[in-house]
Amino acid sequence: MTNAFFTDTHAHLTSLEILPQLEEVLKRAWDSGLRHIVNICTDVESLKEGLILHEKYPWVYNTAATTPHDVEKEGELFFPIVEKAARDGKLVAIGETGLDYFYTHSDRRVQQIFLERYFALAVSTHLPLIFHCRDAFQDLFAMADQLYLGKPAVLHCFTGTLEEAKGVLDRGWFLSLSGIVTFKKSEVLREVAKYVPLDRLFIETDSPYLAPQSHRGKQNEPSFLIETAATVAQLKGIDVNELAEETSLNAKRFFGK
Repeated sequence: MTNAFFTDTHAHLTSLEILPQLEEVLKRAWDSGLRHIVNICTDVESLKEGLILHEKYPWVYNTAATTPHDVEKEGELFFPIVEKAARDGKLVAIGETGLDYFYTHSDRRVQQIFLERYFALAVSTHLPLIFHCRDAFQDLFAMADQLYLGKPAVLHCFTGTLEEAKGVLDRGWFLSLSGIVTFKKSEVLREVAKYVPLDRLFIETDSPYLAPQSHRGKQNEPSFLIETAATVAQLKGIDVNELAEETSLNAKRFFGK
């Protein structure tokens, strides 16, 4: 048990999986020491529910974008809604957006087109970006260097190599670790966890996905963040309270909340 306060920087609280039990999930999160959760909205309904949620629970903040998986199907519909929410001051970041070449649910060129649009929106609204990237770091880095140089971003749920992590950090971005770092076969990711400077690190759950090792096979939720934090703290040779404090300060600096 810790006496620290934690920030879950990436959870899909208003997804269809979590929404029916949201009150209980938030109570468990608060009781576990979480004091801020960033809710990632990926479609019209999840953003609508997210805005209502923030009114009731001001410690839950919203971001929005269509994921690279869904831009071909839903990108045009959702983009103007995200844009309005961003310009109305309803969002703390734009995302998750990016590129995913591991799964080809959306055409690569369509993914790139929408990433360009989200770059422009983030720049014009002075909001940071949350990136999703899988098997596409070369293109993400190239596009960002051309269209988003020197601007704030976080690579959420990082699962890349140490070299790709260095590419993230070289661009001044933050890097976020999820429950995957606790998995038995995640040796490479644990090396990344050791390498990333504490002042450039976030921790997240990506709820309802990717529950940490002791909960594998279950629906993930923010209260499970503690296990990920404990693993990362051990890897870095620091107390979990220090990790909680520093990663929460990083998130506050990034999101402005």
